[in-house]
Amino acid sequence: MAFWSSLIGCAAAIRNFFAPRYRPEQHYMRGPGPACARQRDVVSTGARITFQ
Repeated sequence: MAFWSSLIGCAAAIRNFFAPRYRPEQHYMRGPGPACARQRDVVSTGARITFQ
């Protein structure tokens, strides 16, 4: 029984290596928030970034 479970585990690892499943919760990023802006002193000074 242990042989079959290890064989199935190896097969699943090989399958995941060649054809991984997309899991959006692993790739979800919200971006920088207000804490990041406070660290860079953007919010407190009211400065705006402009590109010309």
